[in-house]
Amino acid sequence: MNQKPQKIGLITTTSLVVGNMIGVGIFVLPAALAKYGSISLLGWVFTAIGAIILAKIFSNFSKIIVSKSGGPYAYSRAGFGDFIGFLMAWGYWVACWVGNGGIAIAIVGALSFFFPVLETHSLYQVSIGLALIWLFTWINSRGIKESGKVQVVTTVLKLLPLAFVIIVGLFFFNIDNFPAFNLTGASDLATFPIVAALTLYAFLGIECATIPAANVENPEITVPKATMIGTILTATVYILGTIVLFGILPMDTLQNSAAPFAEAAQLIAGDFGGYFVAVGVIISGLGVLNGWVLVTGQLPMATAKDNLFPKFFKKENKNGAPIISLVIGSVLSSLVMLMNFTEGLVDQFQIIVEIVVFVALIPYLFTAAAYILVIIDKNLHANSWVKTLVLGSLGMAFSIWAIYGTGSETVFYGFLLLMSGLPFYILMQWNKREK
Repeated sequence: MNQKPQKIGLITTTSLVVGNMIGVGIFVLPAALAKYGSISLLGWVFTAIGAIILAKIFSNFSKIIVSKSGGPYAYSRAGFGDFIGFLMAWGYWVACWVGNGGIAIAIVGALSFFFPVLETHSLYQVSIGLALIWLFTWINSRGIKESGKVQVVTTVLKLLPLAFVIIVGLFFFNIDNFPAFNLTGASDLATFPIVAALTLYAFLGIECATIPAANVENPEITVPKATMIGTILTATVYILGTIVLFGILPMDTLQNSAAPFAEAAQLIAGDFGGYFVAVGVIISGLGVLNGWVLVTGQLPMATAKDNLFPKFFKKENKNGAPIISLVIGSVLSSLVMLMNFTEGLVDQFQIIVEIVVFVALIPYLFTAAAYILVIIDKNLHANSWVKTLVLGSLGMAFSIWAIYGTGSETVFYGFLLLMSGLPFYILMQWNKREK
């Protein structure tokens, strides 16, 4: 008996975008930016504009390819065919389950603030990390509505401490604390790309509303709205949060802080404020993990329905959840997390994370290019071909810059990771021709 597919609305879909972008990184990133000076605010603005351009492309695309899950995979395939579509799905899928392993590690690190024993006992670290991965796998196995509820709650709860520091922090703002424009001693032209690259990774996830599109109510309206609202809201939080921290904390304090938002909250509201933000960091990590586990299940299911991934990936349980996709993704995430706790592999893990970021950026480039091709192919560019070319070209230019910013070594190994999917593509094509 086929069940009616579960659907999520605008609030849940927007929470998926916001929740998957705002992770634990924003709670520490202003400290890393502080040593460069207030030029880092221009970095935020630049990447925010780039992210909004890409969000607009994804938003427009979701109105053309309606009720089709897969997001960047589906859009790349529409423009370039099965092979490129497969590569985008392969790379993005790998990026998801590797990233989930990293997120679990980051949550365990945040928990060590309250439970210092976690800093020294690997068994506890591993046990909690694995428990978190499989907790959210179970939640997602109950259907997209259940995981959506968790996403809404965690998104609201992670925004509360950030909003508290931003709003109340204005009353503690001291312009004398604000850093000089450029503290590096290098030229502005040399410094700007560095700070822009640092902020770039905070925007990964703008596409998340498009991935479960088949499970979204009125997707032609909801998905584009969620994509734009989520991206703009996130950018606003990032920029305002950094400005307020620059004005609250003295530079020597901010530059050396492991938890700048917590320190600012402590200055505002004493120990309670610090604990409030620390809890927010943990909740933020939990929300991110839930959201990306959802994506890790949805993407291979969408790809399998097009016969580009093995058919078992599209198997759904009684709740309409892609159960096999979820389990396989979480097994792989668990292995990644275990690898990080193996002595001697920490450096390798860092390299893997960097490669994953590169692989996640590649679909942005192909989506932007596919946007132009699909609109031309469907003859949708009448009276707006200039707008189409400008938007698509800006999206491609920003994506190329972002990929370049990951560094030559990352690009090289990221390319090899993409190419590692070729044997699987050949196997899938072989099976299709044998039938």
